[in-house]
Amino acid sequence: MKISKQEFLIRSGLGQETLVSWLEEQWLIASDSSVEMSFSDIDVARAQLIRDLQETMGVNDAGVGVILHLVDQLYGMRQTLMALQNVVQRPPD
Repeated sequence: MKISKQEFLIRSGLGQETLVSWLEEQWLIASDSSVEMSFSDIDVARAQLIRDLQETMGVNDAGVGVILHLVDQLYGMRQTLMALQNVVQRPPD
């Protein structure tokens, strides 16, 4: 489900300046439409993760970038493994 930028800011608890900064760092990537940028529920969860890393765990900006990169790699590997599992479990033709 896509949500507007304003709804994203409300749900994530972020300020406008923080959002701009995180977009510049590419920690978040908005979906651009011809009308306005939008976000997903996954983006809200990712913003909450970033806030937890910074505020609760005290991770600095460089560390956040590394952690997000590793999370993205892990997610990609999970997708690849699920696809492989589907192929292996498919009955032979």
